Amino acid sequence: MKITFLGTGTSQGIPVIGSTHPVCLSSNPKDKRLRVSVLVSWDDYNVVVDCGPDFRQQMLTNPISKLDAVLFTHEHSDHIAGLDDIRPFFFRQGDIPIYAHERVVKALEKRFDYIFANENKYPGAPAVTVNKVVNNIPFTLGNLRIVPVEAYHNRLQVFGYRFRDFTYLTDVKSITEQEIEKIKGSKVLVINALREEAHHSHFNLEEALAFIDKVKPEKAYITHISHLLGFYEEVEKKLPKNVHLAYDNLVISI
Repeated sequence: MKITFLGTGTSQGIPVIGSTHPVCLSSNPKDKRLRVSVLVSWDDYNVVVDCGPDFRQQMLTNPISKLDAVLFTHEHSDHIAGLDDIRPFFFRQGDIPIYAHERVVKALEKRFDYIFANENKYPGAPAVTVNKVVNNIPFTLGNLRIVPVEAYHNRLQVFGYRFRDFTYLTDVKSITEQEIEKIKGSKVLVINALREEAHHSHFNLEEALAFIDKVKPEKAYITHISHLLGFYEEVEKKLPKNVHLAYDNLVISI
């Protein structure tokens, strides 16, 4: 299984438009972060988790021949705004399967009504096959069993996903012990850490490290990072040996 970090930034990305913060002015490519998304590839399958406003750019940088599914964590703009850019895959393959909580599906239907239209549909619009994700009900893509993991982004329910030995979670602020049990045993864990200062709807770095210590994966990668966390090179030096800052276009194998 191959994991490609398509984007590792928070909702504004890094650099933030117009910002003079030192991290936003950094020349290190590892300090430049598109909106958060990850590509999971195995056998002949390619699955993207979240499809934000940078999706087109991410697909040009990390080209794949086909897209087998898009899994959504929740309905915030930095996670769904790129759905229209599945069109090239649709034109080649036909309807693209999407997987999401019923609430997220309704949000997509409202925002992208032309994609979900049943009558008088614009011929250039893409089409999707909707699969509703329900907690405690795993689903299968190809030969891989995928386990939804429920967490909370402040008071908003979000889904993470476990793909065999890999678990991907983002926009998490709280998670129950029952859901944590679904994650334990993962070789690789990805979890969000926005900054060092506490935040109302995201783990800060201290909370993310405590969560990693509780789950005890072999390796962990931090994502959904803001410029306020600091420079990649400086933060990376402070982390435990098995924890790393993810960065855009990082590829790992499991």
